[in-house]
Amino acid sequence: MDNKKQFIVFGLGRFGRSVALTLQELGLDVLGVDNDEAVVQSLSDQLTHVVSTDITDEKSLRALGTGNFDTAVIAVGDLGPSLMCTMLCKELGVKQVVVKAIDEHHDKMVRKLGADRVVHSEKDMGCRVAHNLVSNNIVDYIELSDDINIISLKVPAAVVGKNLIEANFRKRYQVNIVAIRHGSEVTVNPEPTTVLVKDDELIVIGVAETIKKFEELV
Repeated sequence: MDNKKQFIVFGLGRFGRSVALTLQELGLDVLGVDNDEAVVQSLSDQLTHVVSTDITDEKSLRALGTGNFDTAVIAVGDLGPSLMCTMLCKELGVKQVVVKAIDEHHDKMVRKLGADRVVHSEKDMGCRVAHNLVSNNIVDYIELSDDINIISLKVPAAVVGKNLIEANFRKRYQVNIVAIRHGSEVTVNPEPTTVLVKDDELIVIGVAETIKKFEELV
C-alpha cells in the first residue's frame, strides 16, 4: 500500500458522488459506498472502487476495513442512517469523519457523536470539500474561518513558463498554490521551482476577499 490518504464516502447522491469523483480525479484512493445497488452500478464505470452494503451495520463496515481509512465522508440523506454511520465510523477509529448535515438539528446530533467536520452544501460544494480534504493543513485552516475559499483555474497566460518563485502569487495576490493538476496527475504542495505550464490547473487557497481580487486579475 502506498502513502496516499485513504478516503471512504458513504452515500453516493449528488453531494457524495461529487466528493468521491473529485477525490479520484485528484489521484487519491477513494472507496464509494451506497446501500442502493442501482446507484453503485450506475457509478461502476466512473469510480474505480465502489460497493453496495448496509452502512448502518457494524459487521459490514468492518468488512470494508472502514477503520483503516484516514477520512470518512458521510453524505447520507436520511437522518437515522447518517447518525448510525457517524457513530460506527468513530467507534471503528476513522481519523477524520466529515458529515453532510440535513439541517441544524442534524448538525448538533452528529457533532455530539464526534463528527470532526459538518457541511451543509450540495453538488457545487462537493468539489470544494474534496479539494479541502487533500491536505490536513488546508482542512485545519478552513475550519478556523468560514471566509477561506478554494478555487481552481487554468494557469494565467502571464505566468506560463515561470516557476512558482517567479510567479510569486503569495506576495502579489496574497494567495497560496496548494496543488497543480497536469493532465491526470496532481502534485500537492508543489516545489517552489515547479514551472507553470499552459493548460495546467492551479488549486488556490486564500481569504474570500483576496481570492475574489485574484480571480478578477487573472
